[in-house]
Amino acid sequence: MQKAEHFISLAYQQRPKDFELAVLLGKINYTRAYFVEKNPKNQDTLYSNGSLICKNAVINHPAFIPVYEKSIGDSTFKLMSGIENAPKSVMPGLYWWAINLAGYLGQKPALERLNHRELLEVIMHRILTLDPGYYFSGPYRFFGSLYTRIPGVELSQSKTYFNQALEANPEYLGNAVLMAEFYYQKAGNREQFHKLLKKVVNTNLTDHPELMTENFFYQNKAITLLNNESLLFE
Repeated sequence: MQKAEHFISLAYQQRPKDFELAVLLGKINYTRAYFVEKNPKNQDTLYSNGSLICKNAVINHPAFIPVYEKSIGDSTFKLMSGIENAPKSVMPGLYWWAINLAGYLGQKPALERLNHRELLEVIMHRILTLDPGYYFSGPYRFFGSLYTRIPGVELSQSKTYFNQALEANPEYLGNAVLMAEFYYQKAGNREQFHKLLKKVVNTNLTDHPELMTENFFYQNKAITLLNNESLLFE
């Protein structure tokens, strides 16, 4: 994966305006940070870089610039307004911008997460409007995770979003793994945590060959979570 990132990074340096390359690099940064990297500082760097790359790809996209320029107000308001009206063509960049940013904020103080809440919600609500099923119910999966990390939000909201993701795309193991990791752990429900992850571990990956690579990563993540179960529920 590091070799792939290296060569894609080189290509991106040569073609910094290539939107698809930027999105791919953002996805690779997230994948390395979440599934592979163990060092928290390195994870932060990967998430931060992935977020910034995708943010720049969106705001410099030819289809986004006119939307942004039509917005009125200061730069922050214009950005939010631009995202609220963003065209579907920039949706992949928006998605990996938010996913990486949320990963970066995961271990940060609650105040920092609260300060970014509006941006994250605006991005994902726009994706929900454009394509609620995007990336195997990615927006629902995202909100399910996010609402376990934002103080003052009813935990039931997280469960509702995760259930929507699971009902729509049960074949994508990330929906189950993240529900166990975030919702069931936060809720202190060890029985359901264990049950859901065991189901993931026992899944035959060949049933959905188009998802085999990502499901393989999530299956390994489920094994890691189960191995750490006693520590997670201390």
